[in-house]
Amino acid sequence: MLTYLQIRDFAIIDAIELELHPGLTVLTGETGAGKSILVDALQLLAGGRAGSEVVRHGAERAEITGTFDLSKTPRELKRWLEEQSIAAGVGDELSIRRVVSSDGRSRAYLNGQAVAIQALREAGNILIDIHGQHEFQSLTRATAQRDLLDGYGRLEQAAGQVGISHRVWLGLLNRTLQLESQARDRDAKLELLRYQVSELTALQLKEGEIDGLVEERARLANRGKLADATQTALSLLYEGEEGSAHAGVSRALQALQAVVTVDPKLAAVAPLVEGAAIQIREAARDLAHYRDGLDMDTARQAQVENRLAAIEDLARKNRVAPAELPARASDLTTELASIERADTDLVALRKDLAAALEEFRTLANQLSAKRTTAGRALSKDISTRMQALGMAG
Repeated sequence: MLTYLQIRDFAIIDAIELELHPGLTVLTGETGAGKSILVDALQLLAGGRAGSEVVRHGAERAEITGTFDLSKTPRELKRWLEEQSIAAGVGDELSIRRVVSSDGRSRAYLNGQAVAIQALREAGNILIDIHGQHEFQSLTRATAQRDLLDGYGRLEQAAGQVGISHRVWLGLLNRTLQLESQARDRDAKLELLRYQVSELTALQLKEGEIDGLVEERARLANRGKLADATQTALSLLYEGEEGSAHAGVSRALQALQAVVTVDPKLAAVAPLVEGAAIQIREAARDLAHYRDGLDMDTARQAQVENRLAAIEDLARKNRVAPAELPARASDLTTELASIERADTDLVALRKDLAAALEEFRTLANQLSAKRTTAGRALSKDISTRMQALGMAG
């Protein structure tokens, strides 16, 4: 229900505010008093056309604001507002604002949110009925007619079931069309997929292999530096004939052990030095094992480089990162299996589609029959009530 109307600089109106209350409101006045201008203003709120001629002479813009109480909003409007992500205002109200500039440009707002004029027109068609010689009425819209008829005949549940069955049928239809489209290109697609899957399968890429190969390539490329650094560390820690860390620690341990009986306080230090000697020996053993295990085979380096090149080449062909190749192989294998069983799926899907269409038609025919019955009752009811309005016949 319209509860508030504000008009500024529209036609001959400077400024006017009108508060409306429940019940019938009648505006009367002689010709030229401005009654039609109020209707024109409402038409603009409903998304009607507007040009610079509606702006009051000397003003920069015309502005019309209307506030509507949504407590008894039609379901159609509630659905529309939800689709447009427009929340109801304070007190469950909807504020519509239309601004027309003197250059003819027009802007519209719903609860402060800018919307296109077409969107305003859609909301206005639901909110406002203007009955006149050349005006529109919501009763001429098929959607509004069906809602009224279903409400009168209490057919909302049946209409909902028809809607659900139609969505099920439409989903199956789209899936069927998709499979049929795939079937038309099936041979060429199968050949390509089989080739791609065979390439990825032949690669036999293992989990974590890429990281391992990259690490091995760096090690092989720098094996000379690694060997030199390892040998230097071994010499300084253990293998050096003079001045190795292990020899120094060993001499320090012997010196402490010789005097530990003189001062018991040194007894706590000796185990630490002994532990250092043990750690140096273990480190030297690990370094020697690492040095002996360094691969000096240049053929292995070539193998690693060729393997990484093959992986990177296949990744480029599939337009994915090398690490994504296993996932790519899985996706292509799944797609290949789907297309290979498409014929079987299509036969089953066509059966489901036919059953869904039959169910939809059955429910739709039942709803149509109920609507026809309700329509006759509604027509008779309306005709009876019209007699009380002095419109006999």
